[in-house]
Amino acid sequence: MGSRKQDSSIARKEANKDVVKASLNDCPSSPRKMRLVADIIRGEQVDKALYILKYSKKEASNKLEKLLLSAMANWQTKNEGADIEEANLIIKEIFVDSARQLKRLRPAPQGRGYRIRKRSNHVTLILGNKEN
Repeated sequence: MGSRKQDSSIARKEANKDVVKASLNDCPSSPRKMRLVADIIRGEQVDKALYILKYSKKEASNKLEKLLLSAMANWQTKNEGADIEEANLIIKEIFVDSARQLKRLRPAPQGRGYRIRKRSNHVTLILGNKEN
């Protein structure tokens, strides 16, 4: 019984070799701004997504480019000896969740204070093969 359980875990690991995850936590920009860039590269091939991020003017694209390079490095470590160009990697999933908010006060007229919410976000990027 133990060997069957071990065989299924080995088969699961082989299936998971194609799927790689990278995450960016507590990124100091608003989730809405990050989602604009994330929506552009969702479902794209890795090399095309890198070109899009490299030549985008938005600040969030720099952080997502670094995250994508990290995910590609994770794939390389999981699949030693395999060529990344031949793997047909695409961005399977990318989602942006909101993280903590720093609440600050800005001086306002007549002794008041206006609340400023400095937002941050978490980004999760999942790479996979085109066939799956």
